[in-house]
Amino acid sequence: MEENKEFLRTEPLGKLLFKLALPTVVAQLINMLYNIVDRMYIGHIEDIGATALTGVGVCMPLIMIVSAFAALVGYGGAPRASIFMGKKDNESAERTLGNCFALQIIISVILTAILLIWNRDLLMAFGASENTIGYAVNYMNIYALGTIFVQLTLGMNSFITAQGFAKVGMLSVLIGAVSNIILDPIFIFVFNMDVRGAALATIISQAISCVWVVSFLCGKKTFLKIKRENLLLSSKIIMPCLALGVATFIMQASESVISVCFNSSLQTYGGDIAVGAMTILTSVMQFAMLPLQGLGQGAQPITSYNYGAGDTDRVRATFKLLLKVSLCYSVALWLLVMLFPGAFASMFTSDARLMEYTQTALRIYMGSMFLFGIQMACQMTFNALGRAKESIIVAVTRKFILLIPLIYIMPNILSSDKAIAVYTAEPIADAIAVTFTAILFAVQFKKILAKMPKKKTA
Repeated sequence: MEENKEFLRTEPLGKLLFKLALPTVVAQLINMLYNIVDRMYIGHIEDIGATALTGVGVCMPLIMIVSAFAALVGYGGAPRASIFMGKKDNESAERTLGNCFALQIIISVILTAILLIWNRDLLMAFGASENTIGYAVNYMNIYALGTIFVQLTLGMNSFITAQGFAKVGMLSVLIGAVSNIILDPIFIFVFNMDVRGAALATIISQAISCVWVVSFLCGKKTFLKIKRENLLLSSKIIMPCLALGVATFIMQASESVISVCFNSSLQTYGGDIAVGAMTILTSVMQFAMLPLQGLGQGAQPITSYNYGAGDTDRVRATFKLLLKVSLCYSVALWLLVMLFPGAFASMFTSDARLMEYTQTALRIYMGSMFLFGIQMACQMTFNALGRAKESIIVAVTRKFILLIPLIYIMPNILSSDKAIAVYTAEPIADAIAVTFTAILFAVQFKKILAKMPKKKTA
């Protein structure tokens, strides 16, 4: 089917979404393992596991920022490329791909320099203590060297999925994840490199994935190719991509800001154990976020292509199906977390005290997660339709207007256990944000569909 771009327009919707979303969800689940397998191994290192896990957890804000810049370019450029393809304008689609590729290289060089020069100062500001800073610096010094591989793998893989090559996109992630899972125990335990081994395994794995992704986009099977003549940056091409990608960037980069707020507040009220628990909580949250993003990415080529082609009914039906599937997943995972918090905590630590503390915090932190399918379905559809303004509003409201103030407000309201009170900020912010997002989407989606051009012949 991938030999004919019109399959995005003509295949039965349920079958098509399953075909595209299944590989992207699998890819995100694999990517989740990619992100958390280091922490799983590190948390079980004899004697130093709990402290080392907390140290690596403090690195997460910086790692999130690197991923956010990849999303800024990739998640902004890929939907626009799909829309151009729907309009039969492959030249503009390829110029978008080439400009985004060049920009990611430039961003990678800048980020690498910043991370190598200032990582210790940043890590101390992000919640590291004298007990954990050594592990954090050791991890980041090595991870920073692989920034370009992370950027190109995450950002350019979006363009593979956006063309409908979902299986290829899944393989891109699978190759790196399997490599990481194999290399992690070798470097950590066999070579006794502890957190440095985990970082080295990660960047080698990302380098392997990067070679695969770039090779595909320069090869014969892709519809859109990276070409030398498209690498010269053009403001007319790149600025709309960045405008569209800002929402996803805010959503991911704000996780870094929020992580700093959580860590600093928890360090004040609960010490290293509270920060260590937060490392586990954010890891478990990825069980929700990444598969839901995978569903949205699977629906994105269908929504974007048919939006460009003017097929109103297919755009509407795609959203409804995405919403149903996303909501079912978020409810199911919420139930598992509420019923079996110890099973999730034990994945990351064998320290009895940390495990007991985390179980209580996990139920509180994930309290409103059953609603998150609505949030992600609406936000990903806004992005697929090229609606930068609405995407930004949704992202800013949840993170900056609601969550960050609540992190500091809740300990003053629930004063019996201030550290636990900090965790309550997340479910409260999520419940309010989902309500706001659903109302905004219901209003704007009708307007977007009403303004779509008439359907073009396939």
